Amino acid sequence: MSAEQPLFLNRRSTINCRGHLIDTSIPKVMGIINITPDSFYSGSRFRVDRDIIKRVEDIIEEGGDMVDVGAYSTRPGADELPEQEELDRLLPALTLIRKKYPDLIVSVDTFRSNNARSLVKEGLTDIINDVSGGDIDSAMFETIAELNVPYIIMHNKGIPQNMQQRPEYRDVVAEVSLWMARKVDILRGLGVNDIIIDPGFGFSKTLEHNFTLFSHIEEFDLFQLPILIGISRKSMIYKLLETDAEGALNGSSVLNTVALMKGANILRVHDVKEAVECVKLVSKIKSASKY
Repeated sequence: MSAEQPLFLNRRSTINCRGHLIDTSIPKVMGIINITPDSFYSGSRFRVDRDIIKRVEDIIEEGGDMVDVGAYSTRPGADELPEQEELDRLLPALTLIRKKYPDLIVSVDTFRSNNARSLVKEGLTDIINDVSGGDIDSAMFETIAELNVPYIIMHNKGIPQNMQQRPEYRDVVAEVSLWMARKVDILRGLGVNDIIIDPGFGFSKTLEHNFTLFSHIEEFDLFQLPILIGISRKSMIYKLLETDAEGALNGSSVLNTVALMKGANILRVHDVKEAVECVKLVSKIKSASKY
């Protein structure tokens, strides 16, 4: 590697969670848990203790590798949630999960650095999943560097309340890639080693933007970082298929399969069993093709 090449070209297929290396060259499945009343898919909403634990049990039994817990709905047009209220929702749920499943890898979906710091300091989360890529809270990158935890950086333009208001790109693949390159370079400069990139399907993108970006997933391998794909039951699927989120399971499985063939390392999903089956089948195809 020449001195002129940027730091983000160093290959990393592992992430360090509490001192344990997670090999994402073997794709992982992340089960979604929304402790919010207004998530776009009703099947992912859990607010009562017993329902949260049952959801975690189901994710584990179905072969999931980790969970992603969110208290702020980031669907387009979602209402704003005060920072303290988000933390008040997350603390009891994460405490419950950590107590019963101390070894489970837990990601928290938040774009607020104060809440990220509080939850990591309490030992309640292993990964921070930021749907704003550090754009909403300017302190997030330095906070992640201080906390030394894996960071999922997702491409987005705007906030949930306005991100779908006429999103425009001249070249969505090039623009998302350039945005990601700049962000990763900043994180590397701060000493952040465990970075997972998420192209941000369904966030500040039209249907055409989403499918153009999806068709070029393999180009994000340029970064030599784990790639997370989150398309589960999203509008890019159900609008094209003329159904709704409830009827988007088949479409989600199809796109998860294609994403894996294109190099996805982590699938963030509502339907864990089906995603695990996708991983098994695609892994078998890839291993068989080596002979």
